[in-house]
Amino acid sequence: MVSVLQNVAIDCADPYELARFWSEVTGCPVHPEDSPGDEETRVMLREGPILHFNKVPEPKAVKNRVHLCLRPDSTRDEEVDRLLHLGATLVADLREPDGTGWTILADPEGNEFCVLRSASDRAGPAPHP
Repeated sequence: MVSVLQNVAIDCADPYELARFWSEVTGCPVHPEDSPGDEETRVMLREGPILHFNKVPEPKAVKNRVHLCLRPDSTRDEEVDRLLHLGATLVADLREPDGTGWTILADPEGNEFCVLRSASDRAGPAPHP
């Protein structure tokens, strides 16, 4: 059985470091022509699209999130532990099958507000009549 983690984040503004993280997560290599200091770095997935990572203006750190399938040969807890060991700063998943609500599986950096705030909260307070 394959489970799905809906949000995995790492705080990083450097495209090469970001790509290196996802290279370890996916087990796929960084594009052989890319190197530290490049404005863009790519991860060559075995199947599906290439993951592109662009430089973010310093000193901003981005919480880069992707949809990620757990490896079939590991449990959910084992996969969360693996991601944390690789440097993830947030691992979350949908709480309900219909896509409503979130559950935080791991949040060592205190980022839960990023996924728990509702769309209405992000839009700001409702205008007064």
